[in-house]
Amino acid sequence: QVQLVESGGGLVQAGGSLRLSCAASGSTFRINDMGWYRQAPGKQRELVAIIANTGSANYADSVKGRFTISRDNGKNMVYLQMNSLKPEDTAVYYCTCTAGAIMRYYWGQGTQVTVSS
Repeated sequence: QVQLVESGGGLVQAGGSLRLSCAASGSTFRINDMGWYRQAPGKQRELVAIIANTGSANYADSVKGRFTISRDNGKNMVYLQMNSLKPEDTAVYYCTCTAGAIMRYYWGQGTQVTVSS
């Protein structure tokens, strides 16, 4: 089992920045990829960014060049630096990871990000 706890959400004006953090605990040695998804009201949950334990990262087209994902394997942390935020980035952001040989998904409880225009 892996537990994920996000922090760092909040309210910011358009053009501003926020940094999300996610702490993993439990069977962290089994973690493979870590990443962030988001879900806006009335919309499906979508991938924002994902990073392998090698450090290789992929991003949704909508956030490329504005968001940066990083991880600290020694601290079992993953981060999402969000710059040049837009109102359409408003959503609940969920930390996620895959773990174990069967690549089971684990999810955090989510943190609200609200970008005002």
